[in-house]
Amino acid sequence: MKIALIQSSLIWENPQANRNHFEEKINALTEKVDLIVLPEMFSTGFTMNPKAVFETMQGETFLWMQSLAKAKNCAITGSLVIKENDNFYNRLVFVFPSGEIQIYDKRHLFTLAGEDKVYTAGEEKLIVEYNGWKICPLVCYDLRFPVFARNVEEYDVLLYVANWPKVRIQAWDILLKARSVENMCYTIGVNRVGLDNNNFEHDGHSQVVDFMGNYVLEPQENEGVFVIELNKEKLLEARNRLGFLNDKDSFDLKP
Repeated sequence: MKIALIQSSLIWENPQANRNHFEEKINALTEKVDLIVLPEMFSTGFTMNPKAVFETMQGETFLWMQSLAKAKNCAITGSLVIKENDNFYNRLVFVFPSGEIQIYDKRHLFTLAGEDKVYTAGEEKLIVEYNGWKICPLVCYDLRFPVFARNVEEYDVLLYVANWPKVRIQAWDILLKARSVENMCYTIGVNRVGLDNNNFEHDGHSQVVDFMGNYVLEPQENEGVFVIELNKEKLLEARNRLGFLNDKDSFDLKP
């Protein structure tokens, strides 16, 4: 599976400008990819003012994602601010080339920024089945909570979209590797770059780590589009040979 990671600065609370910016980057792709990954809250930046920027599941950004997925014949994913049933969600949307969708609402809301005060937490883990791969998409702060991410579904890819600041980027690097090794999966992290309106600097470090903790894509610090290819045969061979997941603990996850 060939995947394009788009690491970019974000224009604060300006969905139209961000859509234009990302569309330009997507249109510049010179090779066919199966999946395009955008950062967390890619249309607005990590805002705690959802009333100013929220969209619905029939809003312009969602329809833009559907249109692009169909036009490029590939899947597209990233998170955005959605209002539904009078609640605001930091919602990851996975759009298939057909335009069909699956969603995941961020479970672990970032209390340090007050995200839990204005957004509603999700409860359901999502496993996307796409092109013969099983993908578990999560959002930013979820990275710090390994129990929720534990590979009990035999997924192949763990995917995080984020607005993770430079001041704590070492934790991002460490935890992405840890999630790969403990779950024997590929782990993809897509972060933003640039300064946000809260004066937090972001230096990206979008990366891809394999099931043994080796880099497929080393952490990137500059804005760009990074295309990588994952090999499922190598993943399955390593799992069959080592069998670490066979010895995992069983547990019940409570809300």
